[in-house]
Amino acid sequence: MAVSFPGGPAPAPAADDPLALLSACHGRIARQCATLGRLAAHLPAHGSDAAAQTAAASVLRYFDTAAVHHHEDEEEDLFPALIDSMAGSDAVCLHALVDGLVAEHRQLARRWEPLRRALAEIALGRTAELPAHEIKEFTDAYAAHIQREEDELLPMAARLIPDDALAAIGQAMKSRRGGEAG
Repeated sequence: MAVSFPGGPAPAPAADDPLALLSACHGRIARQCATLGRLAAHLPAHGSDAAAQTAAASVLRYFDTAAVHHHEDEEEDLFPALIDSMAGSDAVCLHALVDGLVAEHRQLARRWEPLRRALAEIALGRTAELPAHEIKEFTDAYAAHIQREEDELLPMAARLIPDDALAAIGQAMKSRRGGEAG
């Protein structure tokens, strides 16, 4: 059994609980967004110092890998399984939700790109600006997206997707990460 120290990160859910994994990823995305905001506040006084380089590299690595995998998990596995679970039913509402979430993923990717370029420069110790308004737009958009998934998507998936399909989603998530789903 994994030990969780007070104030430290909780152990990641296992691949056999993909909805919990997706929800835990939402928490990690929110923490990376907070780091991005702190980094923007740090830069004017300290520039691209060692702390800024480390933070920039960490945020960059997260959004270029784990966040991408998260969106793939949803678009390639969860959304199709959810739609399949509604076969034969009137799923207009469900299709609207999924289509809206996919559109939000594209919007988040567009908002990420200029931040990504700046973070890559900072991670290399070069001077770069992280405009506060771009960070706010990105982090606010992610917060709203996460809230929608937590309030609508994950509860619906938990109710509608059969256990065998959830197990397949968990395995696909694990495989996407080279054998590690957390």
